[in-house]
Amino acid sequence: MQDCEIVTHRVEFSVQSFTMLSILKRLRCITLHITGTLIAYKGDLGDSYCLAVKLAGKPCPSYKRVDEGFKVAYAELAKKHPCFGFADKIPNYVWWKICVRDSFVKAGYEYDDETFENIFSRVYATFGSAAPYRIFPDAIPFLRWLRQRDVTVGLVSNAEYRYRDMILPALGLNQGSEWDFGVFSGLEGVEKPDPRIFEIALKKAGNVAPEAALHIGDSLRNDYLAARGVGMQALLLDRFKTADAVDWRKSGAIVLPDLIATKEWLTSEILK
Repeated sequence: MQDCEIVTHRVEFSVQSFTMLSILKRLRCITLHITGTLIAYKGDLGDSYCLAVKLAGKPCPSYKRVDEGFKVAYAELAKKHPCFGFADKIPNYVWWKICVRDSFVKAGYEYDDETFENIFSRVYATFGSAAPYRIFPDAIPFLRWLRQRDVTVGLVSNAEYRYRDMILPALGLNQGSEWDFGVFSGLEGVEKPDPRIFEIALKKAGNVAPEAALHIGDSLRNDYLAARGVGMQALLLDRFKTADAVDWRKSGAIVLPDLIATKEWLTSEILK
């Protein structure tokens, strides 16, 4: 009888030694991808390119063809001169001029130098402003909520310096109030899915241990797998109900619809 009582007490002590702890309290840093996670394009990229052509006094080209031309031109130039020409010391303005000209050429449109300069200056100015973007309504509340709970917030993006200096501030996403630090490929010379970009983020966060950091993005390869590869936790947002999300879940990734659901997930309690 006494032996049974001893076992009972041991079991009770073992159960009571576990404590419930929210996921958020296990984290010191949360990093986020930008486009598709915090902000999005208002329309197709071709819209802005074609408007620039019309304002330059030329017939509006096919939006779809320009969109497709851009995808090919961007991929080729990013492979040849990655991180917006960082290693080759190509000025940002020049890198984009090459990309935009090739986008039109691949779409079947060529302009004389004077006309193209007019078109490009409009395109470059537009995409250095808030004009073509919209911010998701849950973005600012979520970021401020994290910082109020002493979580260091970082942005990790394959983007050039204008995101940090011009676009994000114009959208109300300011360093110091919505985010603490940023890692932008055009400034660091390394881009996702290279794990080094996340190692830079952990260092900027104050040498946070990978297991105490979470990355939120919208690409299985660039965000989820890359972050997990350095030991960070990760989850994906499926804001646009994409077909890819089915494969994301099959791979074992945590997939949530938005940052409201992310907040609920972060505050859910688990056994420690």
